[in-house]
Amino acid sequence: MNDWLLYLIITAALAFAVSSWWGVRSLKALHTRSAVQEDTYHPGLSRQRVAVVMNPVKAKSSEATALIRRACLSAGWDAPVFFETTAEDPGYSQAEAALASGADVVLVGGGDGTVRVVAEKLARTNVPMGLIPLGTGNLLARNIDLDVYDLHGNVQTALFGHQRHIDMARMGIRNSRTGTSSEHAFLVIAGMGMDAEVVGDTNDGLKKAVGWLAYTEAGVRHLPGRRKKVSIALDDQPEQSRKIRSVLFANCGLIPGGIDFIPQAMIDDGMLDVVVMSPRSAIGWIAMYAKIMFKHKRNLPVMSYYRSGKIVIKCAEPVATQIDGDPSGEATDVTVRVEPGSLLVRVTESKGGEMAAGESTPH
Repeated sequence: MNDWLLYLIITAALAFAVSSWWGVRSLKALHTRSAVQEDTYHPGLSRQRVAVVMNPVKAKSSEATALIRRACLSAGWDAPVFFETTAEDPGYSQAEAALASGADVVLVGGGDGTVRVVAEKLARTNVPMGLIPLGTGNLLARNIDLDVYDLHGNVQTALFGHQRHIDMARMGIRNSRTGTSSEHAFLVIAGMGMDAEVVGDTNDGLKKAVGWLAYTEAGVRHLPGRRKKVSIALDDQPEQSRKIRSVLFANCGLIPGGIDFIPQAMIDDGMLDVVVMSPRSAIGWIAMYAKIMFKHKRNLPVMSYYRSGKIVIKCAEPVATQIDGDPSGEATDVTVRVEPGSLLVRVTESKGGEMAAGESTPH
């Protein structure tokens, strides 16, 4: 690797880390996430049948299992039933088995992928999902204001906490070159273009070593590149023609590092916040970076925001896609839609329609 490129990567990583630290402090001091649809409420059950979908290869999975068993025993409930994910099945059949067991609440111990799979099965069932974040990003947990480093507290919230409905979204992708198509649920942010390329090209070893900072190295390598022409239609309105580097579809906007990437994206407003990024050079990327980090309200020509319940994007050549930080293949046609209030999740108690960042409720 050239010395100048190595220097650029190190500088970018340090800048990202410092600004992320600053972002965490700012969020704790200033940021609130609105619950625009409803306040949290307690389920009101004196006893609960508990099922757990657990990814056994995650760090602290054994500790989480012990904490869940102990908490249920202390409450005088039946022993929880555990369903372990496998490399072949990341949680689909396990979530179905958990529902078939008659569970009053389904706990999910794992990373974003496991959470997304179980959420897809629990959507519209009115069976609450309790989060035991054990992954690297833990994106949904961060966006419902759980402390991802407090394992005991998360077990308490998942079993004894309040609950609220949140939106889920789906992205359908079709590749006209290969004839393949699929549909994926997501909870936080899906995207197409450079962001998906970075997700797919991040070094797994580096990710395990430094966590979310590994994306910085891949991001620097993917900064050079050309824009691609696409058509965008919002809520079945006439198509717009744009040249883009990346398009993001946000159900909510908080990402690792304490960065509120899309502050206006609320998890229960029945809408998706769409960000179209079209920089031509490094100057454009730097301008967008500064806007995000310092929450500058000035509009940028290379960064456009929209709100919509449905988005259709078509492009002549296949473009990489991602859902909640996992690669989801290349697509020439993408259809994204929100499913308002379709998922019930366990959270800490909040009042007055607000959930304060970093706020926790003692149990």
